[in-house]
This record gives sequence, C-alpha cells and structure tokens, in this order.
Amino acid sequence: MKKLLTSFAAFTALTTVASAADLPRRAAPPIFTPVPVFTWTGFYAGINAGYGFGVQDSRDPTLVATIDPRVISGVGVGGFAYDNGGRQDGFVGGAQIGYNYQFTPGSGIVVGIEADAQYADLGGRDGRAGTCGVAGVACAFTGTAALQPGVTLINPTGLQGLDFFGTVRGRIGYAFDRVLFYGTGGFAYGSFGGGRAVDADDFKTGYAVGGGVEYALPTDSFLNFFRSSAVTLKIEGLYVNFDGNQSRYGFANANGTIVNATPLPNFNAGTSSVIFNNFARRDNDFAVVRAGLNYKFGSY
Repeated sequence: MKKLLTSFAAFTALTTVASAADLPRRAAPPIFTPVPVFTWTGFYAGINAGYGFGVQDSRDPTLVATIDPRVISGVGVGGFAYDNGGRQDGFVGGAQIGYNYQFTPGSGIVVGIEADAQYADLGGRDGRAGTCGVAGVACAFTGTAALQPGVTLINPTGLQGLDFFGTVRGRIGYAFDRVLFYGTGGFAYGSFGGGRAVDADDFKTGYAVGGGVEYALPTDSFLNFFRSSAVTLKIEGLYVNFDGNQSRYGFANANGTIVNATPLPNFNAGTSSVIFNNFARRDNDFAVVRAGLNYKFGSY
C-alpha cells in the first residue's frame, strides 16, 4: 500500500510538470522605438518658379543733338529733356542651393545660407518725348519718328529688360517641427539688356530682402513622390533693389553705324548723323513671389 501511494505521488508530480511545460509562454514586452525628431539641419538643392514685377525709374538730364552741318543745310543744334518710367513684370524661374542648421531638433531656431540663380523675363519700355530744333525749325517727336529725312534714331523708346539675376542670402527663422517661418536678406546681382545703348552699365549689384514659409512633406503625403522626409515645399517673397547706375547712351547715324556720345565724333561726309550726349541715372527695383521645391541631403 505504501508503495502504491508513493508511485501515485510521483506520477502526479510528473504530470503537473509536463502540463506546465505545455502552457504558452508570456510574450516579452515590445521594445520602445522613439519616433525620429525632424530636423532642418543639412544641405539642400532645388528649383523654383514665380512672377516678378516692379518699376524702373529714370532721371535724365537735357540732351543735346548735333547734326552734321555738311549734309543738312545749316547748323542744327537742338535739345530736349524727358523723364521715364517703365513697368517691368514677367516670369522668373531658376534653382537654389543652401545649408540650414537647427539648434534644437523639433522646434527651434534655424539659421542658414542660400544662393540662387534666376532666369528673368522682365521687360520695361521707357516713354520718351520732347522737342528739337534743326536749322531753326522746331520739330516734335514721340516713339520712332525721325528728326529729319534720312536721320534715324536707334531704340528711341529705350526698351530695357532684366535678363537674369541671382542672390546670395542669409536666412534665419523658427521651426515648428515640419513648418519653418523665416526671413532672408543679402547680396543681389543682375544683368539688364539696354537696347542700343553705348557704354551702358548692364551689370548691376544691390541687395535682396524677404521672407517665406517652408514645409517638409511627410513620407506618406501624396505630394511626396520620393517617399522621403527630405522633400520640402516653400513659398517666398523677395524685394530686390539694384544700385542706380550712370549710363552713356549713343545712337546710330543713318547708315547704322553706332557712334559714341562722348567725345563728339567727326562725322563722315555723305552721312546724316545724330547723337545724344546723355548721362542718365537709373534705379531698378522689383519684387518676386515664387514657389519652390527642395531636397535635403541628410542631417549633418
């Protein structure tokens, strides 16, 4: 009897152990993975497009026209004065590169530097009108009207437009996670086409100031074709002012030869020539509103 009880106890113990081994094990707690905090730190490059508009202001002194007395009877000396203003507006587009540094990832102050180069289709036309005296006969003209038969003014309407411009600017702003509000300012340069001007200062320098807002697209956004957290969109406004410059304008004689206004040239016999000795002061400024797309290369 005693052996029977001992055997039964051993059997019960073994059964209990086997049943416990068959029980499911308790699952380990999940490993906590922190969500990466977005940072604006890193190099970036992108493209932009928008619209530019502005005003070109010109202040010109009295001009003196000299007519070749050997061709046109009598000594023709006349003068006129004018002020010009031309609207400039049109498409702008280009590319930019830059670097941002964010002091505290997530939300915080962001500083950076950006350089851009822009194609610009900003054209303006100066209105010109006045009076002149040739051999004692007064004449009035606007546009392309000739002073005398056979005497042609080249580009009398002063067509001038901005061909391209660029900037190198600092940026400072504050980021609210993926949204960055910033201000910007720095150096600007550009090239203007001045028609048939002689010795015109086409290349100009100045400054640019503005601001904008930039948004880093989430990876699951339908606008984020790269499926990367490095894609950003921005809207930006800039005011660009180029230093006023002095230009010397010369016009052509009847056979199309361009002559310099200073000093007065010796005209060739058989040609009827008219030139203008014009030192003009011009100020050029305009505003740009544009949208852009950037791709950020890492966080370093």
